[in-house]
Amino acid sequence: MALKIPILGGAGLSEAKSDTAFVEFERVQKSYDGENLVVKDLNLSMPKGEFLTMLGPSGSGKTTCLMMLAGFETATHGAIRLDGVSINNIPPHKRGIGMVFQNYALFPHMTVAENLSFPLEVRKIGKSTREEKVMRALGMVQMQDFAGRRPAQLSGGQQQRIALARALVFEPELVLMDEPLGALDKQLRETLQFEITKLAHDLGITVVYVTHDQTEALTMSDRVAVFDDGRIQQLAPPDELYEAPQNSFVAQFIGENNTLEGVVQEMRGDSCIVKLDSGDVIDAMPVNVSKVGERTKVSIRPERVEFDKSRLSPDAHTLKAEVLEFIYMGDIFRTRLRVAGTDDFVIKSRNAPDQVRLTPGSQIEIGWLAQDCRALDA
Repeated sequence: MALKIPILGGAGLSEAKSDTAFVEFERVQKSYDGENLVVKDLNLSMPKGEFLTMLGPSGSGKTTCLMMLAGFETATHGAIRLDGVSINNIPPHKRGIGMVFQNYALFPHMTVAENLSFPLEVRKIGKSTREEKVMRALGMVQMQDFAGRRPAQLSGGQQQRIALARALVFEPELVLMDEPLGALDKQLRETLQFEITKLAHDLGITVVYVTHDQTEALTMSDRVAVFDDGRIQQLAPPDELYEAPQNSFVAQFIGENNTLEGVVQEMRGDSCIVKLDSGDVIDAMPVNVSKVGERTKVSIRPERVEFDKSRLSPDAHTLKAEVLEFIYMGDIFRTRLRVAGTDDFVIKSRNAPDQVRLTPGSQIEIGWLAQDCRALDA
């Protein structure tokens, strides 16, 4: 059952109208030196219960946005609202927001139970209630048997579970997570990705999660905000972000992507003709090109390209290619090709008994549908 718990802190926070966005940034800017904007005119709203990930490279502005929401940084301009109420001037400890950091930030001299009890003591909650809430939070992360241990006696994964439990122990409706799994090994990271997502949905809490790991973002999120240069480049559900990138940065940053450069030769409403720099001519969807003569980067996902003639659609557009590498990767084969003047064109094909296996140096024909080929900005 989802928990319905009022936000602790500033007067009137729980009395805001229910028809407003739960988390809202309105024209928010941030500058550290008064000249250069780290965050540029950010507008973002989240409904209650959403798991939203801020994804982007280092220096893109995502962590600064999280720190402004937490109250550890102050917006240079604009409003940040929680449940319809401005929190710009409310100190961090009165915002009622749970925080989980990459370095766990556990008190080393305290036991696990004492670490979880601390935020409850700050809120002046009685001892018996504290003990009950601590054990309930530990139960959420399957760590009840570790209440008496100190952080140094725990593994990295166990410490991260405790950090998560501490963020949940005072029952916030909003939890912020800053690269919480970055220090863990791949297998444990994947396990905790699913645990965190399930826990967030089971409790009905709202999560803002910051990462530079695209797989993590796609796996965990209801929506992903892709940041670059202080702006959101695209905000969308994971499948839409991957299948329908709106610009070249998003196409390149999210998943593996093939790029062919050229010039728009003809516009045909919902399609366009692109003459590649190699001289080849292909059909594409005009996503953010609008006129003849405009340079473009054409984007095609590796799994949308086919080289087996028996599987090629009659509507597929084809190009000649030379096989440079054919690599076995367990569940898939990864083929690198020379196509239209580039040596880094990749096809991913599933490992199946009937899969054609290619030999480096062989000349083949590859194809894809125009709807899978997107003409983006140059």
